[in-house]
Amino acid sequence: MERTFIMLKPDAIQRGWMGEILGRMEVKGYKPVAMKFMRLPKELAERHYGEHKGKPFFPNLIEYITSGPSLVMVWEGDGIIAGMRTMMGKTNPAEAAVGTIRGDLAQQTGRNLIHGSDSPESAKREIELFFNDYELQTWNRSIAPWLIE
Repeated sequence: MERTFIMLKPDAIQRGWMGEILGRMEVKGYKPVAMKFMRLPKELAERHYGEHKGKPFFPNLIEYITSGPSLVMVWEGDGIIAGMRTMMGKTNPAEAAVGTIRGDLAQQTGRNLIHGSDSPESAKREIELFFNDYELQTWNRSIAPWLIE
């Protein structure tokens, strides 16, 4: 089973989209294994988005992501990294397909509601950045045999 890091950004929280987005993930059959509601400290935000440091949008990104609470999570599922990337839609909501989170609910790249790991390596790094081992839960869903062969 694969794990991924997902963050509902401050705009998702402020606009009241937590339930809608979490519902889509659960209906798909993905399983939450850790969640925290938090306001990211600047240092953590800078480490998380470190690959963008030096780019023109970096200061605005850090200001935005630390401007209010976010919901940081770890979810588990078969092929979840690729599946969540598809479910989220393209980074630019104007290019995201109808039916995706960004395509249906977001308007601008800078306010695109959700972040998800883009590879197993990023998932591992991001999960370790936000969660300790004891915060990650292992549990079995009774319907698992009806979801995955």
